[in-house]
Amino acid sequence: MVINTLTFIVICWDKQKARKFAWRISESTLFTLAISGGSVGEILGMVLCRHKTKQFKFIIGIPTILIIQGVIAYYIYFSVIIH
Repeated sequence: MVINTLTFIVICWDKQKARKFAWRISESTLFTLAISGGSVGEILGMVLCRHKTKQFKFIIGIPTILIIQGVIAYYIYFSVIIH
């Protein structure tokens, strides 16, 4: 939950910087945050702050990361915890 909140704040902060033509957060940092567990926060930030919603690698990449994380969590839950 902490990483998702942090990721949400970072993507909204980057949107504010984009509006002011200021120094920006790198796309690799945004993807790293998503891969680190912040994919839900990033999707919420994309939708609520309307940021990175026209970039193909974000509209496909971030949901793909979320799906992969869900599959991994499902596998861990049913393979390790249940048995």
